[in-house]
Amino acid sequence: MSTSGSETIEIKIAHSPDSDDAFMFYGLATNKIRVPGFKFTHVLCDIETLNHKAISEAYFDVTAISFHAYPYLQDRYALMPSGGSVGDGYGPMIVAPKAYSLEEVKKLKIAIPGTLTTAVLALRLFAPNVETEVVPFDQIIPAVLDGKFDAGLIIHEGQLTYDKCGLHRILDLGKWWRELTGLPLPLGANAIRKDLGPEVIAKVCKALRDSIQHALDNREQALEYAMQFARDLDTNDADKFVGMYVNERTLDYGDDGREAVAKLLTMGHEKGIIPQEIKLEWVSETASANRV
Repeated sequence: MSTSGSETIEIKIAHSPDSDDAFMFYGLATNKIRVPGFKFTHVLCDIETLNHKAISEAYFDVTAISFHAYPYLQDRYALMPSGGSVGDGYGPMIVAPKAYSLEEVKKLKIAIPGTLTTAVLALRLFAPNVETEVVPFDQIIPAVLDGKFDAGLIIHEGQLTYDKCGLHRILDLGKWWRELTGLPLPLGANAIRKDLGPEVIAKVCKALRDSIQHALDNREQALEYAMQFARDLDTNDADKFVGMYVNERTLDYGDDGREAVAKLLTMGHEKGIIPQEIKLEWVSETASANRV
């Protein structure tokens, strides 16, 4: 796809209605970051739905995905160099109304936020045979409190609010992964359609990175914008949550971040959780693609 001439190219960007994604896309969503010849249209949808949409149809030009989902859409999408959500010693958590040992947890029935979330991939690596049932991510804590499940696997803002509900943290999978591998836990990514062509891909990648940098440079304004998606977090907790998942690693994964992506997915494949052979493809802002 060429950007020459006066034609305006519309880029459809899909991401979660979460405070961290809103913070990340603040510059683009509010037209603080503009790219001549491009129009960016934002679509908000929960991450598990986006995973399945990206697999079934390459409808969105750029989409947030779970890393767990990437092998299923790797033929059509490449990973963007910016926009990742990485837990650096922290991540999705198993919580329960009472304390359990790690061996006891493996025998519980756990509510999970979606089969293709990276949280579930990490859970399966920790406890391959654990019994699970999918529950919308924002209903997991209420379902556990109601006694419908022994425990819940929580993502997003629940990582900061579970204890206020009287739940116990049984295991932080980001910490577990760090102790197992010495690496951060890569959770979510932004992926871009490969058939857009190198010129468009390069410009869109730069626009996303510029949007993230603009938010980091204008934190107060970006956080104020993101608060509308903060799901009952106060400003301090929202700031903490955004800081967990929009930071220097969101601008660039770093060598260890990319190594962690490869290791996580390769382990998932080797353990039989992911049937596809892993073919990671990262795109750069210089209009070239690098296969690792």
